Amino acid sequence: MPQHTRSSRRRMALAIVCVLAVVGAFVVRLVDIQVVQADQLRLVASSKTASQSTVYGTRGEIVDTNGNVLAGSVMRYDITMDPSNVTDFTRTTEDGEKVAVTVEQAAGDIGAITGQKPEEILGLVEDALAANPSSTFAFVKRSVDVDAYQELRALNIPWLYSQKHPGRIYPNGAVAGNVLGFVGSDGTPLQGLEKAQNDCLASINGTQTFQRGKDGVILPGSTETVVEAKDGGTLKLTIDRDLQWFAQQRIADQVVATGGDSGTVTIMEAKTGKIRAIAQYPSVDPGNVGGTEEYYRQALSFTAPFEPGSTFKALTAAMLLDSGKATPSTKVVADGWYYPQNGARIKDSVPHGPMKLTLTGVLAESSNTGISQLGEALTPQERYDYLKKFGIGDTTSIGFDAESSGILSNPSTWDNQTYYATMFGQGLSATPIQIASAYQALANGGVKVDPTLVEGCENADGTVSEVPEQHEERVVSESAADQVVQMLESVVTDGHFGDTLQIPGYRVAAKSGTAEQGDGSGGLKDTYVVSMTGMAPAEDPEYIVSVHISNPTKIRSSAAAAPTFQQIMTQVLKTYRVEPSTEPSPDLPTTY
Repeated sequence: MPQHTRSSRRRMALAIVCVLAVVGAFVVRLVDIQVVQADQLRLVASSKTASQSTVYGTRGEIVDTNGNVLAGSVMRYDITMDPSNVTDFTRTTEDGEKVAVTVEQAAGDIGAITGQKPEEILGLVEDALAANPSSTFAFVKRSVDVDAYQELRALNIPWLYSQKHPGRIYPNGAVAGNVLGFVGSDGTPLQGLEKAQNDCLASINGTQTFQRGKDGVILPGSTETVVEAKDGGTLKLTIDRDLQWFAQQRIADQVVATGGDSGTVTIMEAKTGKIRAIAQYPSVDPGNVGGTEEYYRQALSFTAPFEPGSTFKALTAAMLLDSGKATPSTKVVADGWYYPQNGARIKDSVPHGPMKLTLTGVLAESSNTGISQLGEALTPQERYDYLKKFGIGDTTSIGFDAESSGILSNPSTWDNQTYYATMFGQGLSATPIQIASAYQALANGGVKVDPTLVEGCENADGTVSEVPEQHEERVVSESAADQVVQMLESVVTDGHFGDTLQIPGYRVAAKSGTAEQGDGSGGLKDTYVVSMTGMAPAEDPEYIVSVHISNPTKIRSSAAAAPTFQQIMTQVLKTYRVEPSTEPSPDLPTTY
């Protein structure tokens, strides 16, 4: 065989061996990459291109008894910027034209949408760079709505960014605002039902991951949910939104008209204890908390106890009737002053001579001296025990945020004056919700039902929780309660308010209260809380309305609360289509 032929074959074989070696090396490397190191390399690649984001759960709604939304959630946007890159830039218009935009012009464009002045925005840049010359982050405007966000995005400002997050909205403004409470800018519940019922309303955020290409664009099909978001539940209240609005308007009008500091209204169902409205003035708009003084952001009906005054006389009368110590026609001579043997001094609100009154007349005339003489038939411990059963001195079962129990001291600590003062609503304190709840017991034949504000929480999975367990307790006999209601009719038919309290077609029972307020050191201030609490229709009460006005200066008696009581009770009877009374008032004698 020729020499060159053998040489060619050797070269061919060598070439094949080299090719096979290279291919083998590639195969081994490929197996190593795709099989042996696949997981590790995938993690390395993912760490360079993967991103993670929060999937926001939606905070639950708060709705009224008819399903109307009182508090809801929407997506909000925090507008931010990179101060280190705030420079002039070129903007391309829809027509493809390139337009130079200065920083000052951009600040003006932003401010026109956010409501800020251009110099305010420029000041944010200067402040951020003064604190850190390399600053890459500063807030421009927090929590803008989706319309503002879209307008800002359309400006195509390269150093302007956004961060989205859920935000809270209150579509009815201040309606029920003091009951609803509010959340902070970061979504933290701060007050009211937003705080007290957070276990129902709170959502749980989830997470998702996705891959980005070199250009930063999310790769299709790469999004993966890691943790599912969980929405909050829907909190259903007993409140009627429209009735709540009406009550807020009426109490606001009267507080202003009488020169008062504040006022509250409670509307409650007599048979169920359900609160249909719990109004207040001044009230807070949860969407603009800063517009209301801090003190008036709370729900005063739960948090602000006061000495209730003569509305308590109805409770003392119920005790006397229930214990058999008096009847509606029990007689007493009530003078302008009463000087008991223990050294106390009792006086009526206006000077007068001796009046021959029945117990019914004592309520009609609102006589402190009369109820004090009749109340002597009860021991302090008996009265204390009755008051506790009426709910005085204890928070309600509602468990409202920062709810006060009021003050009812042990009778062993009562001095000679307090012994009598507690018969007519002085020497102790109660909240408006406690007063309404006590009258609910009278209106319900002597049976007190726990007041309720929440009907339940409908969870995201359809289950219902937070349904209140109502406790019932008989406070006084049915006969005693019914007789007190009939006696309270005399306040409307024979008392000082007459036509002011009457509602055509309906029998109304009510009691006024005018109480001087303590100064915290054993004395009395020259300020009053005036009240009117009652029920209708008196022959079978269905609703209680309780009105309180703090420190009225133009009318300093319960006459300030009477018109508002009448207006609101009239609206309640209309709203719930309560049938008019068909039986006349018993017209119990008030004098003898």
